[in-house]
Amino acid sequence: MLTVEFERLNLKPGTRVLDVGCGGGRHSRGVRALPGVTAVALDFGRKEIVDTAASLRELDALPPAVGGSSPEAGPWGAFQGSIYELPFATAAFDCVIISEVLEHLAEDERALCEVSRVLKPGGVLAVSVPRTLPEAVCWALSRRYRNTPGGHVRIYLRSTIKGLLERNGYRIFASHFAHALHAPYWWLRCLVGVDREKALPVELYHRMLVWDLMSRPRITRLVEEALNPLIGKSIVLYAVKG
Repeated sequence: MLTVEFERLNLKPGTRVLDVGCGGGRHSRGVRALPGVTAVALDFGRKEIVDTAASLRELDALPPAVGGSSPEAGPWGAFQGSIYELPFATAAFDCVIISEVLEHLAEDERALCEVSRVLKPGGVLAVSVPRTLPEAVCWALSRRYRNTPGGHVRIYLRSTIKGLLERNGYRIFASHFAHALHAPYWWLRCLVGVDREKALPVELYHRMLVWDLMSRPRITRLVEEALNPLIGKSIVLYAVKG
């Protein structure tokens, strides 16, 4: 499930997209549906890169009619590396996606400076971080949630993430909230114990989320659209590099 809305990124044939902190590669997979666009995925974790590469190869093997890559899709690559020292040339990309990454980093401004180095002037940056209120509820409910190694090290105010982008030379042109249905799932996890994924209420809610992801019924789309301004778990910002 995508957090970033691709229609806001102005992706055209010949453009290059970097998915930083790609995780399992969900946004990189989304790029494969676009003709002529190059997808480059990077993550610090070896497993994440292996999984991303495998999923992209699987996508390329599927026919477009059942969700495979576009026949005109550009090349792709998957690399292990640090956001603090990206293994790419200066101004190598037309678009960079950083989805649910900055909240994990001790030095978010340093990371953004390095991302800015590889993004062309006039390029588009898409950033998502956990939204203030849903994240604060998780922190209040569970000490384990906020102290897990590799977990979230800060809660962003909307003004904080906007200020981070603006003082690094970005002009924000759009924003929205996403994943309202995921906020109660994490509240349940925090309430019963973050590590108790198989607890009955958590398991039942997770099944609903999987059903929603696979079936995309209209009713849950309408419910999430209505709830996103209230409890959307993520805030997504789109900005142009000056």
